[in-house]
Formats: sequence, structure tokens, C-alpha cells
Amino acid sequence: MDRKFTMGKAVLALVATGVCSLALAAQSSPSADRNTTNKAATGSGLTATDRIFMKKAAEGGLAEVELGQLATEKASSPEVKQFGQRMVDDHSKANDQLKQIASEKGVRLPDKPDAKDQAIKARLEKLSGEQFDRAYIQDMVSDHTKDVSEFHREARVGKDPDVKNFASQTASTIEDHLKQAKSISSSSAHSHHASSAAPTGGQ
Repeated sequence: MDRKFTMGKAVLALVATGVCSLALAAQSSPSADRNTTNKAATGSGLTATDRIFMKKAAEGGLAEVELGQLATEKASSPEVKQFGQRMVDDHSKANDQLKQIASEKGVRLPDKPDAKDQAIKARLEKLSGEQFDRAYIQDMVSDHTKDVSEFHREARVGKDPDVKNFASQTASTIEDHLKQAKSISSSSAHSHHASSAAPTGGQ
């Protein structure tokens, strides 16, 4: 009799232990689900700084491609045409790399340049010949000077390793673009000055 009673208590104890374990599992599971959902909703834990950089880099990259295509069509200088084609090639490649990173982290990127760059494109579309060349290259020097600073900053202070690596690698390419744009600008200014100073026929 005592043995049956003791066995009964043991069975009840096991059942109670099982119920407690299920209750704990039920409590922990929604928490884990919430953490997973929150992580996905915030772009795999990306900081606001990383997300803003990705958005600006995407908009800027799209603008560089569109303006580069415009340069290949409207520029009068072979140098400017070649530079425009390099912008298309290099920034298309960088855009694809950024899209891949964004896809992996659940971040939606813009699909068009920002309003400022759209206005620049509209202004350049109205120019032609040397006027276009000078305006386009001046914009490239200004834009790439700003971009170099922003990409280096993200490479230093960004938190996500993939985004930081993208910023660091792309910064080197943008620096090359800036050097080339400055060289073309300087050469163009020198040529323009020389042609203006040259005596005309009959003088």
C-alpha cells in the first residue's frame, strides 16, 4: 500500500515537471520569435548610420550612371566621353555590389537618384559642347569630393562589416575618379585660357 502511494507521488511529480517544462518553453518561444522578427524588420540589426549611408550611396550611384550616360552622348571632348563611360562602368558595378548587400540584409534601396541629382541632370541636358563638358566635370569634382569624405567616414565609424568593407573598397575607386576629374578640369581650363589668349587671324 505504501509502495503504491509512493509510486503515485513519483508519477505526479514527473507530470508536474513536464508541465513546468512545457510552460517555460512556451514562454521562451514567443520571445525568440519576437527577436527574430525584430531583427528582420530592422535590416538584420543594421544601425541607422549604416542604413542612411546605404540609401545615399544607392541614390548617388544611380545618379553617376545616368550622368555618365549623358556625358557619353553630349560631351564634345573625348576625355570627357571616356570619363563618362568609366562612371557608367564603375558605378554600375558598385551599385550591383550594394544591391547584393542590401538583399542579404533585408534593406530596400531607392531606385532613382534624389531630387538634387535629378535637377542637375535636367540642367546638363540643356547644355552642349564645351559648356556641357565644363559643367559636367565641375559637378563631378564637387560630387566626388563629398563622396570620398562620406565613404571614408562610413569605413571608419560604420558598424556592419559588409557595409564598412563596401565603403572602404568603393572609396578607393571614387578617389581615382576625383583625381581624373580634377585632371580633366585643369586641362580644360588651361586649353580654354590658351585659346582665349591666342591672337586671331588678321591681327
